Amino acid sequence: MLSLLSTTLLSLTLVCGVYSDEQNATQAFASAGANVTLPCRLNGDSELTPFANIGIRVKWSRVPEDETLDEEEILVSLGIHTKSFGEYNGRAFLQGADEKDASLTIMDVTASDSGRFRCEVFRGMEEVIHDVTLLVEADPINGVVFPYSPRLGRYNLNFHDAEQACLSQHSTVATFDQLFQAWRGGFDWCNAGWLNDGTVQYPVTKPREPCGGSGSDAGLRSYGQRDKSKSRYDVFCFKPVLEGTFYWLEQPERLTFDEAVQACLDDNAEIATVGHMYAAWKLHGYDRCDAGWLADSSVRYPISRPRKNCSAGEAAVRFLGFPDKKQKLYGVYCFKPQEH
Repeated sequence: MLSLLSTTLLSLTLVCGVYSDEQNATQAFASAGANVTLPCRLNGDSELTPFANIGIRVKWSRVPEDETLDEEEILVSLGIHTKSFGEYNGRAFLQGADEKDASLTIMDVTASDSGRFRCEVFRGMEEVIHDVTLLVEADPINGVVFPYSPRLGRYNLNFHDAEQACLSQHSTVATFDQLFQAWRGGFDWCNAGWLNDGTVQYPVTKPREPCGGSGSDAGLRSYGQRDKSKSRYDVFCFKPVLEGTFYWLEQPERLTFDEAVQACLDDNAEIATVGHMYAAWKLHGYDRCDAGWLADSSVRYPISRPRKNCSAGEAAVRFLGFPDKKQKLYGVYCFKPQEH
């Protein structure tokens, strides 16, 4: 029976990584370096739909503690036209999950982003106002949690296979606390995976139909303890640090998988693992819009600064699958271990 982790704090109810009290005041939490979504949504009976209509305007701003000071404008949207300002230019985007969603996604938050944010939606003389207080934890999770499935496809690992899969990525099977902290930092994944206590869970920050239903709460959804030998799922791995240099190897031509392995060896390095890529992306902000081979023969690329044609709107490690190893369509990411 699928269960949902419920967390209560001083009568606050957890909703999409956000605590909302009975007065509709909202607090959002994030770890430094993560992405966070500040909720702003029209009521079901509101006439302010659809968002794409001419004349509907969304404005996000920061409200200073000193009320005598002016608000800091963050983002303004009118129809299909959106503009962000100042330090939020290129970091702030409207989520736009549907026609009533005015939620704001901020990338790579820092402690200085903590504060009160205001969402205003206008149409003619009508106005909807919603405030969100963002609290950014100065110490993020000391590492990165990432989902993993092998070349065989999804849901093909028993617990013992999952342990070996993470080891092959220079990582370990994640703990519940590590997955929980990653979820608080915005980690959202719709496929269930093993944790080191033998439970199978997955993190949801954006409830939707394929992930337990759009009417459900956000949280860690759990299948509970499973048979470690017979049950088969994906796995969540944890890599604490990147002890070395992760890099894209410049090559004049695209490579087959075997050529990619050899190219890294010729550069006095090794072909990088999925764990190396996630650690470089999450812990060091590595960003490159080139798909490259990794050690498990998958092809991926890391985007920390979303832009047109490069994971627009979402920072992520993009996965292109496990193509034919003889295809000469991709470059390669290499890794040089740190010398001790």
